[in-house]
Amino acid sequence: VKQKLVKNVPRCNQAARCLIQLHRRDPSSWLTYQHLNFLKRQVQRIPTIDSMDTDTVSTPNVVTSKAQPEISTLKPAAGDASVRNNSVSSAVFAADETPHVQVESEEAREARLDKQWKQLKLDVADLPDVYARLSKIKLTALVVTTAAAGYAMAPVPFDPIIFFVSSLGTGLASCTANSINQYFEVPFDSNMSRTKNRPLVRGQISPLHAVSFALACGIPGVALLTLAVNPLTGFLGALNIFLYTCCYTPLKRLSIANTWMGAVVGAIPPVMGWTAATGCLEPGALLLGGFLFSWQFPHFNALSWNLREDYSRGGYRMMSVTHPGMCKRVALRHSVGLIGLSTLAPVLDVTTWTFPVISLPINLYISYLAFRFYRKGDRNSARKLFFCSLWHLPMLLLLALTCKKPRRDPDAAALPPATLVSEML
Repeated sequence: VKQKLVKNVPRCNQAARCLIQLHRRDPSSWLTYQHLNFLKRQVQRIPTIDSMDTDTVSTPNVVTSKAQPEISTLKPAAGDASVRNNSVSSAVFAADETPHVQVESEEAREARLDKQWKQLKLDVADLPDVYARLSKIKLTALVVTTAAAGYAMAPVPFDPIIFFVSSLGTGLASCTANSINQYFEVPFDSNMSRTKNRPLVRGQISPLHAVSFALACGIPGVALLTLAVNPLTGFLGALNIFLYTCCYTPLKRLSIANTWMGAVVGAIPPVMGWTAATGCLEPGALLLGGFLFSWQFPHFNALSWNLREDYSRGGYRMMSVTHPGMCKRVALRHSVGLIGLSTLAPVLDVTTWTFPVISLPINLYISYLAFRFYRKGDRNSARKLFFCSLWHLPMLLLLALTCKKPRRDPDAAALPPATLVSEML
């Protein structure tokens, strides 16, 4: 063994010398401390579709070019005057020529810097706008509105404090779900025109900052719903966060079942509003959740129809991309289903029989637009169906609220009619 070790020592020395010589000859192709220096600080990288050149990353501040070999000049003899004159003229000509220096234009420099790792600079004044876009403030406002409608439709006295706390907790839970969703989808959002300007894609905040914001919203939100409202509402809020982040988000790249999962997620907020008011799960809460479940199919299918190229580029498996015929059929089916759900509301003692009548025109109109979308399947019909869905849901919930069944006092219901008449007198 000792003899073998002694024989291998010169080989090891030779291999080490070869590695050192290769590193001195072309150090840019070796992994040095300069490559890993970005791990010490908070950094961002502007994502681009094109592949990035490794030489550009390795030398962020220097434009590298192949070294030009130097050409040695011949010194003329002392007695040769013609050669001396020629050398002087050539020297003058060489002095008039511009030296070979690679000049980088301002556009090329900006393009090169955009592809490099840069230190992240966060402006505190931009944080409100960043947080609003990270939490998808418009979607969060819609979630809070549907939860408030569920609270208002519950057959109990209105408590402003519980209403405010439940709305705040629902909004915080929605901010958490949307932030974690964007954290998971950064590589795919960068390939889509609709989502390429999101804060995490543009590098306005770090991923750690986004996750911290999500936790700062989610933990107090679920705690408020559980402790200040009731445990059932808190459980539904936590369940909605789980379904949106751990089920709906990964399913978007696996199966078209993600649309149905997303519809379940959107149907839970009005149920949370009902349970916040009553403390129990009743058929009226499920009916309001059914309204949101069916409404989301004409809304989202029409939206995704005009974004098929974007979803395909991002790698998302949507019905509009993989099953266009099913996309149109499902939108029409659930648009017509809204008429049946409206008729079911007075049967479940949620509204009066006036509600199916006054909601029939708007339900027929969205069904008509869904039928046109089913027949034509063009961008214009999809756009009209989408914009109709934007005002259809608030109008439907408002009509249901105006036709809400009068609340009965349980103490008064227990008394006989003669006692009620005497008390009224």
